[in-house]
Amino acid sequence: MPVAAVDRPIDAVREQTIDQLILNYGHDKLSLAAFERRLEAALDATEASQMVELTADLDLQSDPTYAAKKRKHLFGVDAEQEADDAEYLITFMGGTERNGPWTVPSELRVLTFMGGTDIDFCDATFSNRVTRVKLACVMGGVDIKVPEGVNVSVKAFCFLGGVGNKARGRHDPDAPTLIIEGLVLLGGVDVKVKIQKKSTKERLLRFADDIRAMFDELGV
Repeated sequence: MPVAAVDRPIDAVREQTIDQLILNYGHDKLSLAAFERRLEAALDATEASQMVELTADLDLQSDPTYAAKKRKHLFGVDAEQEADDAEYLITFMGGTERNGPWTVPSELRVLTFMGGTDIDFCDATFSNRVTRVKLACVMGGVDIKVPEGVNVSVKAFCFLGGVGNKARGRHDPDAPTLIIEGLVLLGGVDVKVKIQKKSTKERLLRFADDIRAMFDELGV
C-alpha cells in the first residue's frame, strides 16, 4: 500500500504533483489556463494536502516514456545513448576551470595539488544517469557547482581537510546522479547548488509544451 501523501517528504509530493499536472496537460486533459493555475499552486504549496487536491480529479500518472523525456529535456540524459568514457582535470600549483556547455563523461578524474579546480555542471549535458567524480585534492581546493534537481552523493575520505556539501540528499530516480569520491588531504572540496537564471515555473512550462507536442505527434 502506498504511503499517504501527508507522511511523505513534501518535496517528493510536489514533484509527483507537478509530473501529474504536466502529463495530463500533455494529453489535453487540462487547459493551458488550468494547468498554469494548478502549477503555480503546486509550487507555492506548503502542505501535502494542498497538492493532493490539485490532482484529485486527474487519472493519468507518470510513465516510462514521460520519465525518459523529462531526463532528456532537463539534463540531456538519454538512456539509449549512454557512453562509457573518462575525462581528466589535473591541476598542479595553478587553476583549472570546467564550465559552460559541455558533455559530462561517465567518469571525471580530478587531481588537484596546491591549486584550485572549479567544475560547473549547470550548463552541461549529462551523458549518463550516473557520473562518478574521482578526486584527489592535496593542499588545494575543488569547487563543484550542480544544477537544481541533480542527485549528489559524497563519499570522500578527508584527512586534515574537509568537504562541504550543500546539494540536496533526496534521491530522484528521474534525475542524474553525481557520485563524488576520493581523498581530500590538507585541502577542501565544496559542493553547492547553483540556481538557474530561468525560473522553475518557466522551465516547467517549456517542458510541458514539449510533452504536449510529443503526444500530438504520436497521436496519443
